Amino acid sequence: MLISVRRLRIARALCDNPGRNLLFGPPVRHHAGDRASRRAVPARTRRRRMSPRPIATATISFGLVSIPCQLYSSAENSQKVRFNFLSPEGTRVKQQYVDAKTGEPVERRDLIKGYQFAKDQYVTFKPEELKALEAEATQAIEIVEFVPVDQVERAYIGKTYYLGPARGGDKAYGLLGAAMKKTGWAALAKYAARGKQYLVLVRPVGDHLVLEQLHYAHEVRDIADVPSGEGEVAEAELGLAVQLIEQIASESFDPSKYEDEVGQRMLEAVERKVADGTEITAPAEEETTAQVIDLMAALRASVGGEGEAEQKKAAGS
Repeated sequence: MLISVRRLRIARALCDNPGRNLLFGPPVRHHAGDRASRRAVPARTRRRRMSPRPIATATISFGLVSIPCQLYSSAENSQKVRFNFLSPEGTRVKQQYVDAKTGEPVERRDLIKGYQFAKDQYVTFKPEELKALEAEATQAIEIVEFVPVDQVERAYIGKTYYLGPARGGDKAYGLLGAAMKKTGWAALAKYAARGKQYLVLVRPVGDHLVLEQLHYAHEVRDIADVPSGEGEVAEAELGLAVQLIEQIASESFDPSKYEDEVGQRMLEAVERKVADGTEITAPAEEETTAQVIDLMAALRASVGGEGEAEQKKAAGS
């Protein structure tokens, strides 16, 4: 089928049934009357809590101090509805590289990398040339300086990862976090991974450390280049605006109050189509079966054919 019913049930259960055995338990069934009560429950209590798995290992280093750590993703997209491209018959399609000039297909193994320095003009690089330019993956988060944590503009912050202590690093991990919390400083560091060098910020969050990948200065656009409002603000208008803000203001940020409504609608639409039987089943590939021939029958037929031919030849002579 286009989408597995079991996968849909698991995806729904991840949101709504944190205590169920999703892989081996019975199918999860929902009733229309339950939707309001489900949505009233915060998403973080509906989601099945699973122990995160580290995606990489690293070592925080500054001076003579080394802290073995593990990196964890701070977000996941398992709830996202993903679609596949299909042919009208329901079979999967493959992407193919085509020469823009000749229209001939190009195999992936024959592709080379080139940098366009002028229109339709490229300089090419061999894999070994690019490999020599890559940063050595030392897995070291090398702290180069400490800066006030509130001085880092949010525009510079890219992806966020969680840092946890690896074996033997608990005490030093806790000490670094406590020292940064007490001083109000965060650590700027260089981190080499996957052939690239990243500028990162390590800062404390509660009892944990967070690693934030930063954009380099040349990657961030100057906000001064963006037009800003130049009209004068009247005091009465300002007072009304402040009053409106205070009417819908909250004392704290609670992201669990909000859900991806579009994603929920898509998931429900997919479930309806599967339940209605409107899915497309990819046709089975035709198997080329060799014709089975009875060897003895073939031999007898051959011998019989030759005998008949000899008899006809003798009768004609």
